[in-house]
Amino acid sequence: MKFRGVAALSALTLALTACGSGATGGGGGGDITIGLAISTLDNPYFVALKEGAEKAAAELGVKLTVVDAQNDATNQVNQVQTFTTQGVKAIVINPVDSKQASPAAKAAENASIPLVAVDRSVDEGKVASEVASDNVQGGTLAAIELGRAVSGEVVHLQGIPGASASRDRGRGFEEGLNSGGIKVVASQPADFNRAKGLDVMTNLLQANPGIKGVFADNDEMALGAIKALGDRAGKDVQVVGFDGTPDGLQAIADGTMAATIAQQPDVLGRKAVEQAVKAARGESVQEVVDVEVKVVTKKNLAEFKK
Repeated sequence: MKFRGVAALSALTLALTACGSGATGGGGGGDITIGLAISTLDNPYFVALKEGAEKAAAELGVKLTVVDAQNDATNQVNQVQTFTTQGVKAIVINPVDSKQASPAAKAAENASIPLVAVDRSVDEGKVASEVASDNVQGGTLAAIELGRAVSGEVVHLQGIPGASASRDRGRGFEEGLNSGGIKVVASQPADFNRAKGLDVMTNLLQANPGIKGVFADNDEMALGAIKALGDRAGKDVQVVGFDGTPDGLQAIADGTMAATIAQQPDVLGRKAVEQAVKAARGESVQEVVDVEVKVVTKKNLAEFKK
C-alpha cells in the first residue's frame, strides 16, 4: 500500500471534487462516462480511493464523474438516481450505509446501468461486482495484534452501524478474541469520524478508567481515541486502528498507536473502475474482487511509509 501525495491534496481540490470531477485520458474508452458515488471525502482514506479511481479512468480513457455524499445515505441515493439520468454507462458506489444503499442499486437496475460496489457492500440489489478488502479477516488480525500488545479489558469503537465494513470488522474482531487474553467491556459507534472518536472515547474512559486497549474500526476514530487518552496512549493503553492512512502510520511512528490494519484504498478505487468499464462495455466482470490487508507495526512501518 502506498499513499503518495494524499497528504498534499489541497482543500480547494477537495471542495471542487465534492461537487463533481472528471478524469479522462488515452486508452480507447470512447464516450464512456463512469459515475463514482463516494461516501465522504472528509477522510484521507476515501481521498486515496478516489485518486486510484481517477488514475484508472485516465489510463482507460474514460470520463469519471465523482460526487460526495458527505456521509448522508439519502443524499447518496439521490446522487445515484441523478447519475441514471446523465448518460453514465456504469456506476461505482461506496455506500454510506449498506442497507440504505439498496434504493440506489434498484435505481441503477431500473435504468439498466451496471453497478459496482467498492469498499462496502450493498445489502439488497443487483451488483455486477464487489471490490473490497476482507474486513472480517482484518478484524481478526486486529484482535490478534491487540491481544499480543495487552491483556485485560479493552473497548471497541465501531464505525457507522449500517456499513458492511463496520459489521464485518466487528465480527472478525469478535472471532479473533479467542486467541488472546483480552475482554471487550464496551462497544460504541463513532461513525468512522475522528471528532466523534474523541467524544465517544472520552465518555468510555469515564465509565471504564482501567482499560488496557482500544480497537477502532478505522484510523480516524483511533486518532480521536488517542487524543482522548493523552499521555496514556501507547504506554498503559494500546490502540489498534484500521486503514493504514498517513496519519495512522504517523501515529505508529510516534508510538501512540500500536498497529493498524492497512488497506489499499487506491487499489480498491482502481479495480472498481476497471470492473465498471468492463461492465459498461458488456464484457464479463469478476463478481468479487478481494484486495489484501496487512498488519502494520513499528517493525514493518518503513515498508508502508514511502
